[in-house]
Amino acid sequence: MTPYVPKPKPHRPRGFAAMTPEQRSAISSKGGKRAHELGTAHQFTWAEACRAGRRGGETISQDREHMAQIGRNGGKIRGANAVKKAEARRAANDASPDTAEDSPID
Repeated sequence: MTPYVPKPKPHRPRGFAAMTPEQRSAISSKGGKRAHELGTAHQFTWAEACRAGRRGGETISQDREHMAQIGRNGGKIRGANAVKKAEARRAANDASPDTAEDSPID
């Protein structure tokens, strides 16, 4: 006798994953409105947002390796942009018709 092997069921999304974006938006909107009605919704003031951003910045800046990587990336991008600008200037100067070589002699 062969052992019983159940057939795999086809995977179907459930919950929010099964909904259309419009359905998800409608449900989320209702939840947000209800939270405001109950007074449990929180809206950051400018000062709270400023403090939260400062705390996040202080936390991430403790990771020296991460900060070094950010600096390297910025330097590479700035260098690449400088090269592009120089090449564009050279191309514009080469294409300019007011050079002495190209002007006709009367």
